[in-house]
Formats: sequence, structure tokens, C-alpha cells
Amino acid sequence: MSDENNADGAIADQFQQAEPEVQRAGFDQLQDEGGEVNLSPELDVILDIPVTVSMEVGNTEITIRNLLQLNKGSVIELDRMAGEPLDVLVNGTLIAHGEVVVVNDKFGIRLTDVVSPSERIQKLK
Repeated sequence: MSDENNADGAIADQFQQAEPEVQRAGFDQLQDEGGEVNLSPELDVILDIPVTVSMEVGNTEITIRNLLQLNKGSVIELDRMAGEPLDVLVNGTLIAHGEVVVVNDKFGIRLTDVVSPSERIQKLK
């Protein structure tokens, strides 16, 4: 009986000693005052994950009947005025506003305003 109790006590001691040490991931400030990106080693694992960046000129809602009647030369009126900045979306989340530019015969976008991280988090709720 005492051997059995000693064995149970030894197993309990092992479980208490084997408890893993918990460490919280620390994410340092991402940018310094000069705009340089400071990446901690914890962020290295996500840097090569692909994301989809898209620009939205505007949008509208139309009925399926009107959608089926569209053909070459049709014009769809959007909810934005000409000259308004475009929305820059990453995986469907608004991150910035910008204007269209042409660079080496290709379209690009110049960011005019970047949505703050706190605003992005607020929109997720």
C-alpha cells in the first residue's frame, strides 16, 4: 500500500514539474519615427503569406434583370463622384485610400490616406 502511494506521489510530482512555461508573444512597435519597419523575429513567420490587394472605384446595386441586359457599351453608374479617392482593400478590409497613377505604362495607386490600426479594428467589430 505504501509503495502504491509513493508511486502515485511520484507521478503527481512529475506532472507538476512538467508543467510548460508559458510565454506571451511580444510584438514590438512596427515602425520607428523615420518610417522604417522594425520586425521582431515573431513576425518573420507571416511575412511570406500572400494577401489579395484590390482597389475599389465604387459600387452599386442592380437587379438581376438589369444585370442580364448589360452588353458592350453599357454604363453602370457607381456611388462615387469622379475624382474621389479609391478604396484600397487587403483581403476585403479597407486599409487606405488612393489615386490612380500610371508607371511604365501600367496602372498603379498612390496612397493618399492610410486607415489607422485602431479604425481597422473598430470596423471588424
